[in-house]
Amino acid sequence: MAKTKASTVFFCSSCGFESTKWMGQCPGCKEWNTFTEERVVTRPGSKAGSHTSGGAGMRRVGLSDNVPKLLAEIDTGEEERIHTNIDELDRVLGGGIVPGSLVLVGGDPGIGKSTLLLQVCKELSESGHDVLYVSGEESLRQIKMRASRIGDKFDKLSIYSETNLSEIEATIQNKKPEVVVIDSIQTMFSEDISSAPGSVSQVRETTSVLLQLAKGLNITIFIVGHVTKEGTVAGPRVLEHMVDTVLYFEGDRFASYRVLRGVKNRFGSTNEIGVFEMRSEGLIEVKNPSEYMLDGRPENAKGSVVICAMEGTRPLLLEIQALVCQTSFGIPRRQATGTDYNRVNLLMAVLEKKMGMHLSDCDAYVNVAGGMKISEPGADLGIVMAIVSSFKNMPIDEKTLAFGEVGLSGEVRSVSNVEQRVMEAEKLGFSRVILPASSLRSLSSKTKIELVGVETLEDALKLI
Repeated sequence: MAKTKASTVFFCSSCGFESTKWMGQCPGCKEWNTFTEERVVTRPGSKAGSHTSGGAGMRRVGLSDNVPKLLAEIDTGEEERIHTNIDELDRVLGGGIVPGSLVLVGGDPGIGKSTLLLQVCKELSESGHDVLYVSGEESLRQIKMRASRIGDKFDKLSIYSETNLSEIEATIQNKKPEVVVIDSIQTMFSEDISSAPGSVSQVRETTSVLLQLAKGLNITIFIVGHVTKEGTVAGPRVLEHMVDTVLYFEGDRFASYRVLRGVKNRFGSTNEIGVFEMRSEGLIEVKNPSEYMLDGRPENAKGSVVICAMEGTRPLLLEIQALVCQTSFGIPRRQATGTDYNRVNLLMAVLEKKMGMHLSDCDAYVNVAGGMKISEPGADLGIVMAIVSSFKNMPIDEKTLAFGEVGLSGEVRSVSNVEQRVMEAEKLGFSRVILPASSLRSLSSKTKIELVGVETLEDALKLI
């Protein structure tokens, strides 16, 4: 009987740093009290390999003819991508699925990760692609029940319920599908490692094997990762470095919309987002997010301004709401939802210093309606106008849109993608756009709506 070798290893649950002893602070990510003890048992001659190198002795699938080549000798040809027929997902992926890539999809429990990937499998199988859906959380009957709510065109989709990595690896090598979905990575386990499924060592070893399968067989593998309370993928941070693409599925569980955001993409932009609406029949694409976000906006409301923010190449029209009132306490309360809290405090300080508004004894609440989160400086002018509108109790014309960056001297600076923002405003029926004067001079295309260029906050506030 072969002898086994047991060892006790400590892993950082935040970044995956490995140590032979417990430490209070992780040397890798500098977090405190994140080390967890795991007992790792490896068998002689097993394929698990070294854990400190992230799987240095991993399986080499189909790489026996792998030899160094000169970069000039490599013929890339035309980039071929697999289209999922879900435009919002293709946009985030950079134009479609790249064969041989490993994609991590993370999100809160119940947000719709499995539903989205099941719909992707449905579309791909209908298009003639060989797809394998591997579930470690549901039985075949449960998957069938969930698929029946989405639709009935699943005749060509192969379903496999298994958590043993060796069995999954053998099935993939025999079947050689074009696309594989692993739901989820925390339920998979390798027999070569004795720690429990979902542990750092198991997740890292499983991902290493799937990475070699994807590259060696030139198949695309989607893996589902659960998200912790802090909003990061459960398991080591190194998991995000191993994969080619990291997608986060975001959204409020009480809201109907979902946002698919790319935070890492080796084959496309990381600024793109896809918007979906959760319905009883599954996830439905939102073709025009701006119209969707502005639905239900009140008329002639004080402290309400529409801005245009850019998410990658997509302009989004969002409503900024502000409420300013006299405080009942010695220290005024400030709250920002959907935007940076410190940025709001900075803009209020500019208003008090440059415009002479006494906001130091006022509570201020700023909200991005619809639950979206924005961080770009182009929203500064809209936030300032909303605060002033609420402070002076004067409504702003509901057909007016504003965007621009505000500096500490009270100047309004130019932003990027001005033409796309103006075209989006015109498409949704706005009659006036307030924008930086420098951006107005750079516009080349003509538009039917009124464009008002401002150089300072004083110029902008005169228009209220």
